[in-house]
Amino acid sequence: MRLVVVLLAMIGITLGQAQGVIAGRASVVDGDTLEVQGQRIRLWGVDAPEGSQTCLDAGGRVWPCGRRAAFALADYLGQRTVQCQARDTDRYGRMVAVCTVGGVEINRWLVEQGWALDFTRYSKGYYLAAQETARQGRRGIWQGQFEPPWEWRRRQ
Repeated sequence: MRLVVVLLAMIGITLGQAQGVIAGRASVVDGDTLEVQGQRIRLWGVDAPEGSQTCLDAGGRVWPCGRRAAFALADYLGQRTVQCQARDTDRYGRMVAVCTVGGVEINRWLVEQGWALDFTRYSKGYYLAAQETARQGRRGIWQGQFEPPWEWRRRQ
C-alpha cells in the first residue's frame, strides 16, 4: 500500500483522489459547479440557474437568479473545507460528485434553499422532497417565476 501512495504522490495524485474523493477549499464556478484543487466538480443530481439566467420575483421584477445562486453557494461555503465523493464523470470530463461541508451535503442544501432544482433526469428524484421544502417556503428561485435551467439552456 505504501508503494501505491508513493507512486501516486510522484504523479501528483493523492490517495483520496485515486479513490474518487477530493477535499479542499472550493471556488464557486457557478451555482452547481465547484473547483477544488484545480479540478472542476459538477454537483450530482442538481441543476442551478445558469450564471446569466434571470428569473422574476414575486412582484414580477427581473432579478439575476443565476448569479445569486452562485453567490449564495460561495457565501455558504466560505473558506471551509469541502469534501467531494465522485459519482460519475460528465461529457466535459468533470467529476460529478456529492459534496459536503461541515457535515452538510451541499447538493441537498442548494435544493432546500431554492438555489437549484432536483435534476430528476440524473437523480431519479433523490432531491424532490428538498425541492418541495423550498417551493413551499418560496425560497430562492421559488419566490417568483423561473424557467428550469435545462429548458433555459436548450433555448440559448
